[in-house]
Amino acid sequence: MENLLGLLRLRVRRGINLAIRDTRSSDPYVVVTMAGQKLKTRVINGTCNPEWNDELTLSITDINVPINLAVYDRDTFTADDKMGEAEIDIRPYVECLRMGLENLPTGTVITRVQPSRTNCLSDESCCVWDNGRILQDMFLRLRNVECGEIEVQIEWINPPGCKGVF
Repeated sequence: MENLLGLLRLRVRRGINLAIRDTRSSDPYVVVTMAGQKLKTRVINGTCNPEWNDELTLSITDINVPINLAVYDRDTFTADDKMGEAEIDIRPYVECLRMGLENLPTGTVITRVQPSRTNCLSDESCCVWDNGRILQDMFLRLRNVECGEIEVQIEWINPPGCKGVF
């Protein structure tokens, strides 16, 4: 715990227009990995537009390590099919945390992160003040697949005894 900077709550909200890997749809789930940690959402059967709304919590020891997301189609008798992957760089979000902001009106946009060739964002992503906390919503374009996006949100948690990012 001495190297722990904090925790990051990752809300995997939904998939949009995911690739078909079964006859007419898919049974998608997301695997999240970061620095030896591996977490999964639940499987949503029979859809290419799943609504997970699953909350996963990662321990952060190095803000330079990206969060990797891989989407799979659950298969019963064969290996699960890969449906693309994406990466989250948390450094722009951490920079917002380091500003030490307080008492802003809810909904205040702190910074905007633009899509580029070096990130997986499919649309502008904003870090927003929300009732004393900073949230970042993202739409991530999946790589190595014909189509699909994932909507996620990140939120920092400072448990007692952690170094923090400040």
